[in-house]
Amino acid sequence: MSQSNPNYFRLGLFVFAGFAAILALILIFGTGQLFKKTIMVETYIEQSITGLDVGAPVRFRGVKVGQVTFIGLSGSLYESNEPFPERKEYVVVRMLIDGDEEKLLGPTKKLPKDLRARVKSQGITGVNYVELDYVRDMGNYKTLPYNWKPQYLVIDALPSQTDIFFSGVRKVLDNLGEMNLAETQKKFDVLLTNLNTIIGGDGNNNTGIAKSVERLNVLLGRIDEVANKTELELLMREVIATTVILRQTLSSMQGDTISSIDNLKQITDQLNDFAKVASRYPSSMVWGEPPPRITLPQTGAQP
Repeated sequence: MSQSNPNYFRLGLFVFAGFAAILALILIFGTGQLFKKTIMVETYIEQSITGLDVGAPVRFRGVKVGQVTFIGLSGSLYESNEPFPERKEYVVVRMLIDGDEEKLLGPTKKLPKDLRARVKSQGITGVNYVELDYVRDMGNYKTLPYNWKPQYLVIDALPSQTDIFFSGVRKVLDNLGEMNLAETQKKFDVLLTNLNTIIGGDGNNNTGIAKSVERLNVLLGRIDEVANKTELELLMREVIATTVILRQTLSSMQGDTISSIDNLKQITDQLNDFAKVASRYPSSMVWGEPPPRITLPQTGAQP
């Protein structure tokens, strides 16, 4: 009995040392977490968040800045007093963001208006995380309405890329469903009939494009035959010779015309001089020379 007591003592000492080591590790590695400054925020999502679990990372442009701490429904958190048909039943995702509240929020104690949260997929594994980023074109995304007072600061959420893709596909299918396919097919058949008539003709006055192309080929063949004949070459030579003669004739006529214009100008000048003399001395037209000038006696001169 006395021999077993040391064994129990050693076992108890070993267990105590193990607990002490675990406590030391908790104090060493947990002290930083205990005194780390964080901010709790939440976001509301209207779509499914399959693949997003508690503990998932929260990233800002790819850099981890926190983690997801809670996932629930707004019906049980904020709308428990509302009738079930009137509940919005948003998915409430609460996130713990690392950082000092004063440095992150500033004196206004408010989050930036263009900061948005979005659930994104982490590759092909199906594991999702929350991505935070600034969105400039906020007008393209609506903000989910709610009528309760949030427990934490709220970051508005954006639809996930998968939801945007399937929403676009759904809109395309809805538009196709609204189209009158029967009427569209009739119009398409009429269009094909008109095209066939234009190409092949209707057997009456409209001979169609095919017949017109055939006639055009015949015309081009005839033009080619005429162009290859020697008569056309002789005709072109005669046209060139006639053009040269006409140019020479015009050049000679240009010289004669200039000489005639000069002579006409001289005749005009002479007629102008004659008219001036006739207007000044009309008697010269009858007596020949103009009358002599009369010199008046100077005032005060002796006889």
